Amino acid sequence: MKASVPRPLVRSFADLSPQRFDRARPLVTLFSGGLDSSYLLHRLTTAGFTDIHAVSVDLGAGEDMDELRLVTDQLGVGLHVVDGRTRFAEEYVRPAIAAQAVYLGTHPISSSLSRPLIAELAMDVADGLGASGVLHTANRSQNTLRRLNGAFRLLGYGGQYGTPYDLDPVDREEKARELESIGLVHMSKRIASIDANLWCREFESGILDDPEEHTVPEHLYAWSVRGEGTPEEGVEIGFEAGVPVLVNGVRLPLRMLVEHLNHRVGAHGIGRYSGLEHLPGGRKVMELREMPAAEILLKTYRHLETATLDAETIREKMHLEQVWVREALEGRWFGELRRASQCFIDSCAARVTGTVRWRLRQGSAETRSIVAPSPLYVRHREDWERESIREDG
Repeated sequence: MKASVPRPLVRSFADLSPQRFDRARPLVTLFSGGLDSSYLLHRLTTAGFTDIHAVSVDLGAGEDMDELRLVTDQLGVGLHVVDGRTRFAEEYVRPAIAAQAVYLGTHPISSSLSRPLIAELAMDVADGLGASGVLHTANRSQNTLRRLNGAFRLLGYGGQYGTPYDLDPVDREEKARELESIGLVHMSKRIASIDANLWCREFESGILDDPEEHTVPEHLYAWSVRGEGTPEEGVEIGFEAGVPVLVNGVRLPLRMLVEHLNHRVGAHGIGRYSGLEHLPGGRKVMELREMPAAEILLKTYRHLETATLDAETIREKMHLEQVWVREALEGRWFGELRRASQCFIDSCAARVTGTVRWRLRQGSAETRSIVAPSPLYVRHREDWERESIREDG
């Protein structure tokens, strides 16, 4: 009789039974240092797992490593910090800029970009350890659930994966209370869930659950804090073949360029978004975020795109942009359709070169100059009219 093959998808705490998981074999969890991921480590240790490895992927959020170690040391868990900042910028943010990756016109997408890379890097750690699986902590009301599970599935991960919170949700108060009982008292101060990377700081859950009342406490913002008396200033952003490479004539790697613009543009109170995003089945949840660099870079790209590409090409691209966004949102980053739409978008990006000069003031950014080396725009209308008449004749 053939031995049964373990089901790969973990959906509940009951799925972590000894029948499915060898307690002595390495087990990997995704770890942000937040309430959900800390509580999962606590539950695993109390369930008798003895070789737990918490993987924290650094995507430029500026995590406090001491705080991460405080949790893992307290629970006797191994901590692995993986630097994914450059890959995230080059392989995920860059194509998102070219794809104008905005959800239904309300907010630029973020976790749809980070989750595939996090899954891939966690898989690498798990394979290196010979782990039985990779667990994450997405709840059913978080779209991260299908994005991580989709990435593991499309990447062909051979171990078990998923989140026990899918079918076994635990309320925030209970998680905080249990963690406080073992000495992790700082967890009780978490009033919302924050997901951050170099592209976005996103706030949800907790006090921000209700779309009808969702004021974000000002202290949660880090990039878009309006400084009193911040003077107006100009900033010029340059693209080459669809990639932002220059700020005021200074060439920067994409990761550093995004980090610089988050603070420079954010100082003018630019880059705050709110929006409802759909869950499987059609219900919507509130998400709030700050993305100063994303706002200015996406607008710069569109201006340069309209300066260099035919209008009909842009119209077709705008349709494919939403196909691209949908595939990323639904956890199919590594799927065929997202990759295919990327090919068209990249072919358009090859012509998007030029600069846009902006005037930044409190809460707004206005263009002052749009320059492309091979433009389709007209600089002198009357001269163009005379030339076009001669050409018609």
